[in-house]
This record gives sequence, C-alpha cells and structure tokens, in this order.
Amino acid sequence: MNLQCTIAGRLPAILNQIASNCLLTIALIATPSASAFAAEPPAPFGPLPSKEQLKWHQLEYYGFLHFTVNTFTDRQWGAGDESPAVFTPSELDVSQWTRVAKSAGMKGLILTTKHHDGFCLWPSKYTEHSIKHSPYRDGKGDIVRELSKACEEAGLKFGVYLSPWDRNHADYGKPEYIDYYRNQLRELLTNYGDIAELWFDGANGGSGYYGGANEERRIDRESYYKWPETNALALKLQPQVVIFSDAGPGCRWVGNETGHGSSTNWATMRLDGMYPGGTYGDRLTHGDRDGTHWVPSEVDVSIRPSWFYLKQEDDKVKTVEELLEIYYSSIGQGSNLLLNIPPDRRGLIHEIDEQRLTKFHEVIQLTFDDDLARDKRATASNTRGNDEAFGPQQITDGDRETYWATDDEVTEAELTVELGKAIPFDRIRMQEFISLGQRIEKFSIDVRVAGKWQEVGSGNTIGVRRILRLPLVTGDAVRLRIESSRACPTISTLEVYRSPPNLGTTDAGN
Repeated sequence: MNLQCTIAGRLPAILNQIASNCLLTIALIATPSASAFAAEPPAPFGPLPSKEQLKWHQLEYYGFLHFTVNTFTDRQWGAGDESPAVFTPSELDVSQWTRVAKSAGMKGLILTTKHHDGFCLWPSKYTEHSIKHSPYRDGKGDIVRELSKACEEAGLKFGVYLSPWDRNHADYGKPEYIDYYRNQLRELLTNYGDIAELWFDGANGGSGYYGGANEERRIDRESYYKWPETNALALKLQPQVVIFSDAGPGCRWVGNETGHGSSTNWATMRLDGMYPGGTYGDRLTHGDRDGTHWVPSEVDVSIRPSWFYLKQEDDKVKTVEELLEIYYSSIGQGSNLLLNIPPDRRGLIHEIDEQRLTKFHEVIQLTFDDDLARDKRATASNTRGNDEAFGPQQITDGDRETYWATDDEVTEAELTVELGKAIPFDRIRMQEFISLGQRIEKFSIDVRVAGKWQEVGSGNTIGVRRILRLPLVTGDAVRLRIESSRACPTISTLEVYRSPPNLGTTDAGN
C-alpha cells in the first residue's frame, strides 16, 4: 500500500520527465547538427594541376641564363666546331647571378647547361666537348654545380636547359645519340640536387659540325627523341620536376619570344599528337578550352635583343617601361615569366641589366604592396549552400587557399567589394581556385563612382591570375560580374591596388 502510494505520488513527475526526454529526443532528431548544414565543395572540373604544377604557378617569375661558348664568339647558335679554349670568363661569380635574381624579385634560375653547340657547362663523362677542356678553373670547373649550390643558399629554385639538338656530336641524327642524350640527362638529374624545371627546346636538326662531318642532318622531331620515354626517365629521376616544351607535359611554350601572353589563356591543352618543335599556331598562346591535360603557359623573353650577351647591345637593354609591359602581358594574364639575363664575358650580369631589373622590381613592389580591398566587406548574388565557408568574404581575406563558390546550377553571378570610402586605384588582381579546375570564360569589372556603376574592364579567362590595368578611377566599390562559366565559378581573391604615380613612364626606364 505504501509502495503504491509512493509511485502514485511520484507519477506526475515521472510522466513529466518522460515527456521532457521525448521532446529532447525529437528536437535532436529534427534539428541537424551544424555540420549537416555545411555545403559540399564544388566537384573538380576538367583537367587539374598537379601539386608540382601548383608550386610552379606560385613562382610566377624567374630568370634564364644563356651562357656558353657563344658568349665569347658573338654567335647566338654555335655551329658545334668551337674550341673549348674560347670559354674564358675572367670574373665568373654565380653568387652575383643569384644576388641579382633576388634583387629583381625572381624565384629561381634556369641555366643553359648545353645549348645547340653541344658545349657542356659541367664535366660530362660522355663528351670531351665540355668545360673540362676550357681554361676556366684549369679545366676543373663545374658551373652547373656552382649555380645549383648558390641557388640553394639563396633560396632560389634551380632549373636546367638541355638542348636536344647537338651540332657537335658525331652521332646526332642516329639512334646512338639518344643514348648519349639520356646519359647526359641522367647526369644532370642525379648529381645536382633538386631540379625545379627541365627545359627542352623545340629547335632540332639542321646544319652542324657533327664531329667533323660538316653537313646538314634532319630528324623526325615527333619520333626521333622518343619523348614519352625521355620524359618518363626525367620524372623517375626527379618526380617533382616540371618539364617545359611545346608539348609540356609540365608547362608549355607560349608560342613567341616577344614577352607577350594572351588575354584568353586556358591552362589546358589537348596533347594528342603534340611534340617539341611541332607547329601549333595560336593554340600555344591561347591554350585549348577543351583541353585534356593541365599544361600552363610560360613566357620566355630576353632582356636584350639577343639571348647570349653582345657588347653592342649594352644600349638596347629593355627599359623599365618595356619590362612592365611584359609583366602585365605574361604574369598579368596567367602565364609564368622566364626572363633571360645573359652573363657577359666576365661571367657577370651586366650593370645595366642589373639596374633595370632592380628598378623594375621596385615598381612592382610599390604597385602591389597595399591591397585596398583587404578585409573589406564583400557580398555575392549567390553563395554555395548559403555556407560561410564558400562565402564572399573569402575573396578579401588575403588567403589564396580560400575561395567563394556558387551553387552548381549557377554559372552567372556577381561579387561586390565595398571599399568603405571613395579611393583612387588602377589595378585589379583576381584568381580562380584552380585546384578545382579553370572555369570562367567571360567577365566584366564595374566601379561605383558617385553612386553609379561604371564598367571599367572586361575579359575572357581569369585562371590562376588576371591583372587588369585601368585608367585611374575613384570609387567606393568594385563589382566582378561573371557572365559565363563552364561550371559553377570559384574565386580565391579580388584585390585592388594603385600603382605609384609617375613610375612606369619612359623616364623610369632610363
């Protein structure tokens, strides 16, 4: 009786507790966790860059060093009959090369270890036509090793150019030469540390010394070198290396040596049937919109009219204004820039070249020192899943690894950055989140001036990087209109800058 009374007395409390537990359970079931609201990232679209290519993209700008017997014969293409005795640099100092490169803002150096003349800047055991028979360091020098070490000490990436064509070697044009070429490739890729980029020239076959034959030899550029096997060997020896040629596979020639890229620049290519030295016209410049492989463009150009140093060109070194035009046409349009700075007969980068490079870098630093859009409020016409992880604030956070994205079905959208007040500016830098592929194919930029939107620029591709140069405009907001995208767009950054007044003019180049 007492037990029944006790239970009866507590029954209302027990029922209330059960009801509360049930309500809590229902609430937990009905209310998803925060993670349940998180939107999925966009699916990758098209060919994607490898981790090595992503690192290559980040380099942006590095130097080319054309240096060999041609420096001492005033030739640009040696015939292959030059004596190693002509190679006599009097003050060669690779640390000066790296110092100049650093002061110019370069991230690496690529050395012509063997040009078409066949002379090797390292003591290759497979030929006598090398530095070991030159007066330099009494035949005990190795410029490849010296520069590799100097780059490591300076924190620069190191790359090598190994000409497939050899106008000195007696076996060029025969099957035996391929063994010779690959043996030299093994030497370079096993004895000189990490190689960031391997450069294969497209110039192949023609007249030459060829061990004394003095004749013309033509080869089938597509099949002679057996490029798939040669590339595979290089990647086996240096898995991180990015291989340059007309056909990549790591990066491609832009199709000219004028320093100009293209405003339409797809980082993708259809590689079927392509090989170094082939003829591909505008495809190399623009890329292939429907490409099957990620093969971004590299712009190679010399600071002088010629690739190897000529004293008579000391008054023809590119001005700062000319270098800035190259910068915006290459880096500003999604290519990397490989700028040739040829050592002179002393074995030094000439003082005029150094002065121009230093001034050029100063202008670039001053231009892109202060992002006027950093941490400013951003809004978007659409945000993927309404998830802040893909929200518009990602484009102004200064982190190029975060990005804004839209829902899958949205391929036209707008992004607006509020600058807080009306300020003058004339540069806008944007980039897609290319780890998920290149998508955008048409865009416009508007600036809000005195309360009204004005279109100030437009273009096709954005890709890894796009810099727009604008007439100086004063506005309090910037709007990016994505008018066409092959999949839901992604944007990592939208940055706003003002270039320094009176710099980049003709006077600045003198």
